[in-house]
Amino acid sequence: MKKLLSLLLVAVLALGVFSACAKVETPDTIRVFALKGPTGMGMSKLMADEQAKDTSVYDFTIAGGPDEVKAEIIKGSYDIAAVPTNLASVLYNKTEGELMIAAVNTLGVLYILENGDTIQSIEDLNGKTVYATGQASTPEYVLNYILDANGIDCEVIYLTEHAELATQMTAGSVTIGMLPVPNATTVLASNTDVRVALDLTAEWEKAAALKGDSGALYQGCIVIRRDFAEQYPKAVEDFLAQYKASVTFVNENPADAAKLIEQVGIIPKAPVAQKAIPDANIVCIMGEEMQTGLSGFFKVLFDFNPASVGGKLPDDGIWYKK
Repeated sequence: MKKLLSLLLVAVLALGVFSACAKVETPDTIRVFALKGPTGMGMSKLMADEQAKDTSVYDFTIAGGPDEVKAEIIKGSYDIAAVPTNLASVLYNKTEGELMIAAVNTLGVLYILENGDTIQSIEDLNGKTVYATGQASTPEYVLNYILDANGIDCEVIYLTEHAELATQMTAGSVTIGMLPVPNATTVLASNTDVRVALDLTAEWEKAAALKGDSGALYQGCIVIRRDFAEQYPKAVEDFLAQYKASVTFVNENPADAAKLIEQVGIIPKAPVAQKAIPDANIVCIMGEEMQTGLSGFFKVLFDFNPASVGGKLPDDGIWYKK
């Protein structure tokens, strides 16, 4: 009888442990923040699939700019977020390691547009005025790095919103502007006098060669709140698998994906989204490849301007590992 009671007690305790584990693995809600643009575009299939369900564990928020997401990350009011890569490093240092980078989701998406035909090379920016967006974020540091490597002296005027600059370029009140896809796509479709003068991904590679630096131009990434990842490892793996599948769908089915992008509110018009997808460099790079490439990118930014990554290079704790 004592042996039987002991076995029953062990069984009850085991069931309790398994029940606790089950609770840990299944969060009630997963708060996901994405930005309008390529990071949200890559997530569109996942978002649309969840919208079609009667109930979903995901609570998606599409933010207009990095500052909105930054505030939520500092407060800890998120579980997963898509942010500029340099901002991930800044916030990792600021929050003393409360987040981890799980994937790179966009490569270079910046272009110099011109209403005219005077800019044929980076040297042609000398003495010009360039309007841009993304001050104190990856776009500013990328542009400054390229200008510095080539010895270019030009005035850069920053506007707050991509949409504001896109509107001014469409209207013709701005002649030279730096914009990311899909805002650049919108301008090109709306004003046939505007053309792509420079692809800054290509210019980054040339600048890195001039400086003897390495590191791919990784502009966007997925970050995960450390506490959430530690408490719900299966939920994180499920999300990353679904996200990767969503990115693959978007890249392989631009016409269908464009409709979903409009449906979930990332870009207002599907035709613009469809044109933007090939130039948006949407990816899902994880593991060692992510760590190697992004470490190189952080090193380039740090050497050029330590403040761009939060004053110091992040340690290995920044990388999400299974």
